[in-house]
Amino acid sequence: MRSIVPSVAIADNHIALVSSLRAQGFAIEKPGHRPQPDTAWLIAEGEASPVPARTVVLARGARQVVPYRDGAPARLTFDHGDTVVGNAFARALAGGPDLPTAADPESLALFALAERVAEADITVLINGPTGTGKEVLARTIHRNSARRDGPFIAINCAALPETMLEAMLFGHVKGSFTGASSGGEGFFRAAHGGTIVLDEIAEMPLSLQAKLLRVLQEREVVPIGATHPVAIDVRVVACANRDLQAEVAAGRFRADLYYRLSVFPLTTRPLADRPQDVPALAATMILRHAGTRATVPWPSEAAITRLAGYDWPGNVRELENVIQRALLFCGGDTIEAEHILFDRAAPARLAAVPTADEPATLGHVVQLSEFAAIRETMKACGGNRIETARRLGISERTLRYRLAKAREQGEEIAAPHDRRLRA
Repeated sequence: MRSIVPSVAIADNHIALVSSLRAQGFAIEKPGHRPQPDTAWLIAEGEASPVPARTVVLARGARQVVPYRDGAPARLTFDHGDTVVGNAFARALAGGPDLPTAADPESLALFALAERVAEADITVLINGPTGTGKEVLARTIHRNSARRDGPFIAINCAALPETMLEAMLFGHVKGSFTGASSGGEGFFRAAHGGTIVLDEIAEMPLSLQAKLLRVLQEREVVPIGATHPVAIDVRVVACANRDLQAEVAAGRFRADLYYRLSVFPLTTRPLADRPQDVPALAATMILRHAGTRATVPWPSEAAITRLAGYDWPGNVRELENVIQRALLFCGGDTIEAEHILFDRAAPARLAAVPTADEPATLGHVVQLSEFAAIRETMKACGGNRIETARRLGISERTLRYRLAKAREQGEEIAAPHDRRLRA
């Protein structure tokens, strides 16, 4: 569990933030606490920074996010009206990129349960729709278990060739089949002492399910071509995006394997069912994909409303795509609602989003939005082409190409008084 040390001023003036961090599983320590390697500090403007590279400075004022750079502390400024997003940025900065993100009460309860499950060395089955964070939950279990220092190996059973799946899972000896010029230990032996995640377990062929059942029962594997079993010590976490009980009833999944895997079942929910997670996830992803920007863009209230109102058929993966597009289209320091572009038309229940004449699908808006982003960024940079390219995360050559393309389509991006910027 990562520990956070808020200063007295932060504990007194940011009660909601400290409470939410505690609810998200952080150990809240008092000043003077003996720091651990992953301890982070929250301090107010003007206070001394114990370890700058792990300190977040909080201040009241115009919203701004400055991430850690060159050993300097991160800085976060926001007023009461931006508390939801501000607290989300604070969690992301203090927690680091490897910790799971959650703010919805049911999500917090799920991660708390996963941490308790981690203490018992039992097999876990995680069920839920694609893109809802099943592997993130599996990593949480591994990170909080006694196996945390061992390997963590995640395998997608649907992505491996069926003819090679057995050899890749259980290993093989030299010459055991055509092309086996050398032996291979397989993923189970590679995960010895740690955790192996079998994602999309429902896609595993029935013939191989029987062999996996033996591995779980006997805690040993028999490599292809071998005559003696090899003992293994691994924790198995299986993930499925289909109802395995229905698969058992349909004869596509072995009942005995299902009950062997489902020692402790956990279920992830669609993102649309946990809207409080959206601002927290958006802040984490903005920090992750902001690149080398000096100031990280802040999503406006209208942008957050637009995100929270969408039904997210692609769940967290789709949200990450949308955030990356928003960062591309946002030329300044604020992500506005018009920068939030979905893969398809937003549902009718979505309020406070596009205007009547604004197309809602990416295919309709990407070209015009690209030109608008360049125009907005160039204006913010005072017409400086080098700075414009840097903020957009593209080369100056690419910028020249985009300007030429805009001119061909009748879009005037450069300021009329600055002929040097015309392509």
